[in-house]
Amino acid sequence: MTVTAKIVGSIEIEANLKRISRTAKQLISHAVFKGVADVESEAKKSIQRGGKSGIVYQRYSPKRTHRSSAPGEPPASDTGYLVNNIKRRMDSDKLGGEVRSRADYSKYLEYGTSKMMPRPYMFPALEKHRGKITQRINRAVKAANRSGSK
Repeated sequence: MTVTAKIVGSIEIEANLKRISRTAKQLISHAVFKGVADVESEAKKSIQRGGKSGIVYQRYSPKRTHRSSAPGEPPASDTGYLVNNIKRRMDSDKLGGEVRSRADYSKYLEYGTSKMMPRPYMFPALEKHRGKITQRINRAVKAANRSGSK
């Protein structure tokens, strides 16, 4: 199971992309790439940051204590497996991209289960950067239009 945050242009942008030059597509692609990278970085940082307020329990392999995250907080890193399995990927046309967690328990953390409240990390990362991503893409489209690319 995977949890994915996907960034794509609006319908208007996608329609306009069919009519613009390679240079314009490169500008937009760069804006999307930066957005995907921001979301990936934020998701990972939210897991790695301290300040979790869940329960403390004893781990036995190896022997140590661990503080879990509380409901609503991003997951607390334990082994690093979740963070190491968060990856970004650009679409083949480079005009969309996604951040995906390939850890098999990703969706249970993000959305919760009948026995565990959610510990979201992907959706908050996307929401934190949504405005900046939109601004970058809009600036790229405007720059492409100013350059007279057709």
